[in-house]
Amino acid sequence: MIPTLTTARLTLRAWRESDRVPFAALNADPAVMEHFPAPLQRADSDVMADRILGHFDRHGYGLWAVELPGTPFAGFIGLNVPIFAAAFMPCVEIGWRLAASAWGHGYAREGAAAVLGWAFEVKKLPELVSFTVPGNTRSRRVMEAIGMKQDLAGDFEHPLVPLGHKLRKHVLYRVASPVRG
Repeated sequence: MIPTLTTARLTLRAWRESDRVPFAALNADPAVMEHFPAPLQRADSDVMADRILGHFDRHGYGLWAVELPGTPFAGFIGLNVPIFAAAFMPCVEIGWRLAASAWGHGYAREGAAAVLGWAFEVKKLPELVSFTVPGNTRSRRVMEAIGMKQDLAGDFEHPLVPLGHKLRKHVLYRVASPVRG
């Protein structure tokens, strides 16, 4: 069973079939996908939704659907085990993707802080990482706001981004659990 996490303004919940249409719209939005190689077509968005659902089954955590007051689906915030190889693996990543209409309200920070607390207190994970392209200042501010620090030695070339692509270079952030035992 997928737990529900709640904050003062957000509900992080299990995905519903009805989330697929707004998720596809979010993934097709060039502004939302600015720091990814390309927006996603509907079929690719559905494959990603299936992968998210399977991740919960395999790991007991994943990328929760974000519900805001008056907005049944605004994106995702949660935990992911990356599917590529890098020097900092194995790891658990904390990440988020919200619709542009949800930007600038502190939702990503609020939801990520709740997920981080849950990951350390309930799942007893020792560390979380997050990564993005250097120019993604919005996500980097969220990482810093939840206590993550850039690991300058960990910055890397993302192996799933084509060689020579302007978005191949990524910065790596880390945060260790303050929970002991």
